[in-house]
Amino acid sequence: MALSPDTATGTGTAGPVGLFGGSFDPPHLAHLSLARTALQQLGLAGLRWLPAGQPWQKKGRTLASPAHRLAMVQALVAGEPRFVVDTTELDRPGPSYMIDTVEALQLRFPERREWFLVIGQDQYARLASWHRWQELLKRLTLAVAARAGQAVSAAPEVAAVAHRVVRLDMPALEISSTLVRGQCQRGEDITPMVGDGVARYIAQHRLYSEH
Repeated sequence: MALSPDTATGTGTAGPVGLFGGSFDPPHLAHLSLARTALQQLGLAGLRWLPAGQPWQKKGRTLASPAHRLAMVQALVAGEPRFVVDTTELDRPGPSYMIDTVEALQLRFPERREWFLVIGQDQYARLASWHRWQELLKRLTLAVAARAGQAVSAAPEVAAVAHRVVRLDMPALEISSTLVRGQCQRGEDITPMVGDGVARYIAQHRLYSEH
């Protein structure tokens, strides 16, 4: 699989880079809102969307194919030049560990000095379960999204390790991939949750539903 045109990061003027990973099964407007919030609040030169090839935390459920998830992310982010859809994790065999991706990208773009990993508070709370999480903390700053009134807090073992973390203030959007898939199975309109492009793609390929 080829990368999308890499105009946002890796070329041009150096600036902070955001990384946004996930299974994106499917991607939805809350993902897009978080990505846009990261661009604005962190002053990013660009943000790389990283669809996971083999999400090690998604055991027990069959995901849409990598090709479908890649195409849906591309449909969701179309029109924003600072977004790059990166296939690093889709192209790499084996479980998709973020530390492997970060190492590969930092080697590929050595001129980039400031990296942010955009995650939600739920991911931050269980960061100690991630592969080589201590090494990950040494390599970048965590940008943790939380809704108004929600605390940003780490598990004790993570809090005990010095690391850089910033808060992203997020609007309340009650959308999840699980909710989208459920509405697809019931034959309901998912456009308000995923946007026109992703909704058309899901309907065209009859994903998540027999309808």
